[in-house]
Amino acid sequence: MTRIGLDDRRPGVARVFVDEEPYLTVSAELIDRLGLVVGTALTEEHLGVLGREADAVAAYRTALRCLERRSFASRDLCRRLGQKGHPPEAVEQAIARATAAGLLDDEQHARHFIETRFARGRGPARLRLELARAGIPTAVTDRLLAEVVSDEAVDERIVSLARKRAGQLQHIPRPDRIRRVTAFLARRGYRGMTVREMVREVVGA
Repeated sequence: MTRIGLDDRRPGVARVFVDEEPYLTVSAELIDRLGLVVGTALTEEHLGVLGREADAVAAYRTALRCLERRSFASRDLCRRLGQKGHPPEAVEQAIARATAAGLLDDEQHARHFIETRFARGRGPARLRLELARAGIPTAVTDRLLAEVVSDEAVDERIVSLARKRAGQLQHIPRPDRIRRVTAFLARRGYRGMTVREMVREVVGA
């Protein structure tokens, strides 16, 4: 090991150089804990510990870049880090570290997701499906939907969307119009007998 350089942009992070070439990036705390200094001959044990730490640091850096762009559920971020080639153990550590730092909060993510997607026209059924895919428990989703989206708001959105779509289909017979408006709403997550009845009222005679 020919040089150890602290990263000015990331406090607590050190870069290890071997033969004056960058070798890996780890925490400065680990360097101190292992007692590594310039001139240390790195053993297989050293390399194993440093390699796992470097993987964890790299996974966490990727997690931070992802979270800078948008909110993630834990499972989604875990999947994203895996797709980028980070080892499972490093991914697990990165997720735990981001959660401990308050950067990753599944309930907060789900609440924001419901608020923004409902505003864009997505209904409860689709929101439940998408959040389930992201790893949010159904009980959490149901509770947040009840807190964030009122029944009145859902009904108003159904009527608004149905009127808009029905207005685009004035040229087709009423039965076909009802069928296509109902299918349009179903794709957006508004389903059930109540929705069908509301569509019939909006389409009219």
